[in-house]
Amino acid sequence: MKHHPSVRSRWVVAQGVRTHYAEAGDGEHKVLALHGGGAGSSGASGMGPVLPLLGSDFHVLAPDSIGGFGLTDVHAPTPYGLISRARHTADFIDALAIDRCSLIGNSQGAWAGVYYAMLHPDRVKKLVIVSSLTIAGSMGIKQAPNAAMKALMGYDGTRQGMKALLEALIIDPARITDQLIDDRQAAATRPGALDAFRRMAAGIEHVRNDPVLSLQTQWQRALPILTERIPTLILWGKEDTFALPETGQALADLLPAARIEWVEGAGHQVQTDAPEASARLIRDFLHE
Repeated sequence: MKHHPSVRSRWVVAQGVRTHYAEAGDGEHKVLALHGGGAGSSGASGMGPVLPLLGSDFHVLAPDSIGGFGLTDVHAPTPYGLISRARHTADFIDALAIDRCSLIGNSQGAWAGVYYAMLHPDRVKKLVIVSSLTIAGSMGIKQAPNAAMKALMGYDGTRQGMKALLEALIIDPARITDQLIDDRQAAATRPGALDAFRRMAAGIEHVRNDPVLSLQTQWQRALPILTERIPTLILWGKEDTFALPETGQALADLLPAARIEWVEGAGHQVQTDAPEASARLIRDFLHE
């Protein structure tokens, strides 16, 4: 996996799991950047374009999640789906002895970041939620299935399937490079990764259907209060075909303390379609 020269490849053991992460910058202000949940995603492929741009001001760390993502150990258990991912995120932060940080998350990554913030509100400076249908769902917002979701869920292990998946997440075809397709395809098809991805999906389903666990994913009361306590920015792509703009607006309406910024010419992976605009909005918000 080729990185921008200023993006470093690193390893740490978090929750007993050999965890890979991409890193940029070395500023005082630590920023965790959490990628989305599409097959083969990673810190570098999901957050790559903004890492060097934010690294000029901050120390940015973008871990590869458990669940078969990036280069992180595929054998890590994920019995509770995204709750397991949030716990791994917590252990990643502790393993690197980070006292306080800001969190940026795209899609499922935003959910894991917010869950961490709910458990440790004293350790989170600011939150940036990027196009998260998962968080919208936890706020009770319904969205009908669409073609982009089908492409994401229908990934079949082929390079063509990966290209279709990326076309569902990224609007600008110039951003879907052969390098990006190959990197994500390699991550998604390494031994055990697809099984890990399916186990993560099964864990998410288990939590959704369990009468006790599912209560942890219902945030109608908690998230509005959390966003009053922790400054929160919502970034949403104006052309998002996966998590639709009306879903983003519905989320913003339920979180009056948060600010929403609409990003022109961006799909679901806002930070990939519009890295300069995204980095500028995030940088300004974190410096406020």
